[in-house]
Amino acid sequence: MVKGREQLNAEWERFRHFFKREELPAKTILLKEGQISERMFYIEKGCIRLSFNKDGKDITFQFFFEGEGVSSAESFRNEEPSLFSIETIEPSILHMLSKKDYFTMIESSPLIKQDLEQQTFERLMYYQKLFLSRIKNSPEERYNELVKQSPHILQRVPQHYIASFLGITSVSLSRIRNRR
Repeated sequence: MVKGREQLNAEWERFRHFFKREELPAKTILLKEGQISERMFYIEKGCIRLSFNKDGKDITFQFFFEGEGVSSAESFRNEEPSLFSIETIEPSILHMLSKKDYFTMIESSPLIKQDLEQQTFERLMYYQKLFLSRIKNSPEERYNELVKQSPHILQRVPQHYIASFLGITSVSLSRIRNRR
């Protein structure tokens, strides 16, 4: 297992020059809803949120932190307009990968392609759990689940984004937090 991880790390290192490092302030929009994605992002430092507009209301549906990659996959891979926006919440250091370099990399390295497929599968499982939680759990149960599974979100993300993520108002989030 360790040897496999070392091989994978060495393979990623081989393509390091494809990634452009940028330091960005908080509230930098990396991709607007409706645009075609030309880049994917790896977070060295910072926090990113995914959101969309519903009848003029900004809805947050996911957060990403250090060590995670993020993109609008359907837009990046299929040249479709993105269903959501990608924005930094904190000052961030990101490594950006162009579409051209991404395809060169996965065509050149079966090991990286396999790793990215595994990451995609894990993301799909996360979305499945999130979807089911939204259907079957109350807002309070969703909040308690967040406290248990992702306490770092509560420490780093502004309350109005957390409320939006949970599908409730900031006032409702305050009430739930006060009951604990």
